[in-house]
Amino acid sequence: MEPDPDNTPLDDAALMSASRGGDMQAFSDLVRKHQRGLVNFFMRMGASSHAEDLAQETFIRLFKYRDRYTPSAKFTTFLYTLARHAWFDTLRKWQRRDKGLALLQADAAIRDEERQGPKEGRAEAVRAAVERLPDKLRLVVVLGVYEGLDYETISRIAGIPVGTVKSRMFVATQRLKDELKGNGG
Repeated sequence: MEPDPDNTPLDDAALMSASRGGDMQAFSDLVRKHQRGLVNFFMRMGASSHAEDLAQETFIRLFKYRDRYTPSAKFTTFLYTLARHAWFDTLRKWQRRDKGLALLQADAAIRDEERQGPKEGRAEAVRAAVERLPDKLRLVVVLGVYEGLDYETISRIAGIPVGTVKSRMFVATQRLKDELKGNGG
């Protein structure tokens, strides 16, 4: 896809519009632009060994639903909503197979073995504490703290009222503080 005449890169809405029209380069540009953020999102949600697969699943969904995107909402809201659906669909699949918990525990054990100095240990303790949060609380923490999204955007992505986002963030923060105090943090 060609940039506009002012040589400024096309924004996400323009790239989505072009990909709706069959421009595969525009879709590739969206993937390149947002892939790292999605992988980080899934890693922070606790799927570190499956983060790239989940990001790919999200992009498959984006391609499938590209005709449903309307520029009235931010593109990232649409993208992270698809990511949330991919994450929860995967969790349900893991739970049906009774593998989800085992995979996360195995990943946590590997990461514990890789822990090095005290600074890394503290970061590992925070990461592990976030992974132990219930999915609904972890989602708001990851989107708010790690992805830097505001409560209104989190509300749209999670499909819950802003007040619920705030209360979940408060509860999650309290749980993390309590747990980290117990670990010498």
